[in-house]
Amino acid sequence: MKTEQEYVRDLSEIRSMMERSSKFMSLSGLSGIMAGIYALIGAYIVYRLFYGNQAGIESTGDGQMLQGNITEIFLLAISVLILAIGTAIFLSWKKSQKSGEKLWHSAARRLTFNMTVPLLTGGILIILLLIKGLTEYIAATTLIFYGLALFNASKFTFQELKSLSLIEIGLGLIAFHFTGYELLLWALGFGLMHILYGIYMHLKYEK
Repeated sequence: MKTEQEYVRDLSEIRSMMERSSKFMSLSGLSGIMAGIYALIGAYIVYRLFYGNQAGIESTGDGQMLQGNITEIFLLAISVLILAIGTAIFLSWKKSQKSGEKLWHSAARRLTFNMTVPLLTGGILIILLLIKGLTEYIAATTLIFYGLALFNASKFTFQELKSLSLIEIGLGLIAFHFTGYELLLWALGFGLMHILYGIYMHLKYEK
């Protein structure tokens, strides 16, 4: 006959197996750290090349707050995004290999779909803002829709992602009002917050 402790242990193992099958648990904390570093490097390049002495603090009043070529900034942002996604996929694959789990399963598909909808919507809105010349709202838009994507994703992976999502949304709303500080708030959201989140997740789940 099994003891009460053995039954509790069995139930705990069953619960853990069910959670792994319904949630994407291969997300690496290190990928968050690297994404934050990429974002900070990108923000620094934009600051040095395009903001000049104004440093993005003073609005021009006509929706053109950046001093440089918006196409170059857009390409830089895409490069940061590709690096972040590529690193996340690679580190998640390494983590799944180590734990003996599949990287691409039903939970991963649900997570990807629920992130894609708000991200795609935000991307289309950014293009419309570019067409309208409302470039001072782009940083805020990226923060808000990225936060919404993380909020959706938190249902299919670590619950700690929900806290990060709310911070990103909050920073985006602040950036909508304080448009002169959009680069600083963007760097805070995509850079510092990712690094802090990644360190926390790495220490909690991967050490």
